[in-house]
Amino acid sequence: MTEKKEIVISLKDVNLNIPIFCKTELSIKKSFIKAVTGSKISNKNNNTFVTALNSINIDIYRGDKIALIGHNGSGKSSFIRLISKIYSPSSGNFISKVSVFPMLTKSFIVSEALTGIDEAKAHYLSRYFNLNGFENYLDEIVEFSGLGDFIALPLKTYSEGMANRLLFTLLTFDKYDFLALDEGIGTGDNAFHEKASKRLDKFISESGSLVFASHSNELLKRFCTRGIVFSCGSIVYDGKLKDAISYYAESNQ
Repeated sequence: MTEKKEIVISLKDVNLNIPIFCKTELSIKKSFIKAVTGSKISNKNNNTFVTALNSINIDIYRGDKIALIGHNGSGKSSFIRLISKIYSPSSGNFISKVSVFPMLTKSFIVSEALTGIDEAKAHYLSRYFNLNGFENYLDEIVEFSGLGDFIALPLKTYSEGMANRLLFTLLTFDKYDFLALDEGIGTGDNAFHEKASKRLDKFISESGSLVFASHSNELLKRFCTRGIVFSCGSIVYDGKLKDAISYYAESNQ
């Protein structure tokens, strides 16, 4: 008898509207947003908003490895932000039984006037809510990133490669039950790339569930088995990864 898989995230008729607060040259903005994102621009009660996600219906099961496929602005990143609870749905029913960790940003979460140690401490506190064991954690961060004494200097003194190495090391330190990855993150300079690639492979493979948005079919095939195709904020295909890739390719011929 086949074991029934557990649904960990469920979305039923979910819409996500993002308000536009600046109305200067709104007609130009409408044309630009539609051209770039394909999203629908609407007005209600003198408020203007972009419909980033439209009538989303999907169940995600524990252990799913899902590829998000679609052109830039099709809704992939908005979907990741929604299931990560960065955004709240404007309407519909959204149920989540898991905590989704989003790897979305290359920016630091503390001021660049503070040090690499402060950045590591901020990440540690956001994960564990205390500083028990922080010294051992910091030693591992310094060793893998190769920053050495630079860890004690302000972030504004870092090169882009050094900053990327620190952030990558921080983000990939732990295992997560559910990982949401958007296009990957910078891994720093070439000397760090090979070591970082191996760490990222291990980090992704050990995640219980995965949602991965990328334009690289090679990467998606490496980590995912299910594919969801987005277009203009809607899901237009959901099935086996190879079939989803074929659907997207054929629809863009």
